[in-house]
Amino acid sequence: MKNSIDIKTKELTPSLWSDLERLFGENGACGGCWCMSWRREKDDDWKKIQGAETKKRFKKLVTSGKAHGILAYHDDEPIGWCSFDRRTDYVRLDRLPSLKCDDADLVWSVTCFFIKKDYRKQGVGSALLEHALKALKKHGAKIVEGYPVNPYSYGKNIPAAFAWTGTQSLFKKAGFKVVGNKGDSKERVRLYLQVNRLLISL
Repeated sequence: MKNSIDIKTKELTPSLWSDLERLFGENGACGGCWCMSWRREKDDDWKKIQGAETKKRFKKLVTSGKAHGILAYHDDEPIGWCSFDRRTDYVRLDRLPSLKCDDADLVWSVTCFFIKKDYRKQGVGSALLEHALKALKKHGAKIVEGYPVNPYSYGKNIPAAFAWTGTQSLFKKAGFKVVGNKGDSKERVRLYLQVNRLLISL
């Protein structure tokens, strides 16, 4: 494992679009996705909208304040990204039977990570998730879900192209527990940020 580096994180604001654009580069993070994979509508032809159209859609969300996430920096260079939003904003989640849940309206989801190649395995993902959870508390989230990739098909070294939803170890370290799709390619994990407690007077 490489040595850890000095990492700073910032919550996404419309003014940081240029940093996000610089981080994602010409490939739009991965294959022209522009962090729109979970947001695509049922009738979207993904092959046709990848690239320019997904960038246009995501930019509109970011610059209007309707997309949420965390950016990571090293020496003022954007090196990582983590996306979170209300689960219902990621409309594709409920179209996948394995990731469905009965209380989607109450859930926020941490869906995507993108870390610049030279900065992987240096604690960037952990820093992003840590800040994301703090931001989620500020937004009033009570239940947070993630969808980490299961390494059973890959062994210890998961190809970056398949790890974009995060890894089991990343979420486990942050306190998430498996609540669905256990053992499949992507598990559904949860963390309860706020729990109502009954106070009993003695």
